[in-house]
Order: sequence, then structure tokens, then C-alpha cells
Amino acid sequence: MEFEKLTELIIELEVDDIEDAVKEALNEGKTAMSILDALTKGMDKVGELYEKKEYYLTELVLAGETMKEAFKILKPKLQAEGGGKEKVKIILATVRGDNHDIGKNILSSLLLSADFEVIDIGMDIPAEKVVEAVKKTKAKIIGLSTLLTMTVEEIKNVHEALEKAGLRDKVKIIVGGAPLNMELAKKLGADDFADDAVEGVRRIKQLAKITIDIKL
Repeated sequence: MEFEKLTELIIELEVDDIEDAVKEALNEGKTAMSILDALTKGMDKVGELYEKKEYYLTELVLAGETMKEAFKILKPKLQAEGGGKEKVKIILATVRGDNHDIGKNILSSLLLSADFEVIDIGMDIPAEKVVEAVKKTKAKIIGLSTLLTMTVEEIKNVHEALEKAGLRDKVKIIVGGAPLNMELAKKLGADDFADDAVEGVRRIKQLAKITIDIKL
């Protein structure tokens, strides 16, 4: 199994073939990390095609699903090879009152490809659960999703709950969703905003550099 073939399977959204291809590459003696690198190149290309409007939301969803199937096989191997390398942790959640998770799930797949440790705590999540997750995981970045105008105020509730817990200055909040823009995000207490998952990864990488010296 050539690395180029693995990259191509992601770009071509071959969700039914990726698992066998990853197993074949592992059986040939390729390392999990080198396989992940090839898959990540595919996800990067999918991101480029999305930005050029040659791929759309459907393709991003399928690419994310293809990557998830590969991760089922790769995850234990990557942990064994990791050698204790600490990854940047990010908590992802859809805010209370909102049960949409397509954008969050796409972002999760892209972040996994970018070598983040993703802690997805689900949909319809109240502010208190976000605070609990920060305390438990020591994550320094929180990604919040909202697709409903009536739930955008929940971002402010998370911001205030973190302040009350003495954690707000120790974490960065990035938000995304149809009702939001940068001005509103800042007004609600977030640090950053992204209008799609591809841009989200780019901005989260920037936030990760900022948070590296923050102690929880």
C-alpha cells in the first residue's frame, strides 16, 4: 500500500475502502504515524478543495467519516508509538438547547488529523458541563458550536461560568455557527470565531500557540 494511495482514498472519499487500506499498510510494516501523515495530506487537500468551492459540506462530512474509519484502526497503534508525546487538548461541544452536530463532527475529524487530542462532550451541553470538562481534562481550548439564533446567549453563559470558576483567563474559547460573526462572538465573551471547520482548524492552531504557557 503506497502512501499516495492512502492520501487519494481520503481525497476521493472512499469511506468503504479506507479501513482495509490502513490495515494493509500496517501489515506491510508502515508505522501508524506515517500512515496518519499520508491521511492528513488527504484531509489538507479536501480542505483546499472546500475553500476553492470545488468540494462542499457533503464532501467535508464524507471526508470526516472516512478519517474516522481510519482512526478506529490507527488509534491504538498511534498511542503505542506516541512515546508519551503530549498533544494539545481541545473540548468541543454544541451549546445547551442546540442538537446540531455536523459542523462539530467535521471539526473534530480535522483536528484529529492535525494531531490534537479532541474531547467531544456532545450536544445540548450546559455551561456547567463545560466547566467540569475543563477541570477534568485540563484542556486550554474550548470550541463551541451553535446553529440556532436562540442559543447564542449560551456562549455568554459558558464565559460567565468559567469566570465564576476562576478558569476564564486560563482557557481560550472559539465559536462557530450560522448566527455568529466575529463581532458577536467577542460580545458574547469568546476569544475567536471561525465561519467553517477548515478555518476553525487554522485559528485553533493559532490559539494553541498562545495557550502553550498557560497553567491550569
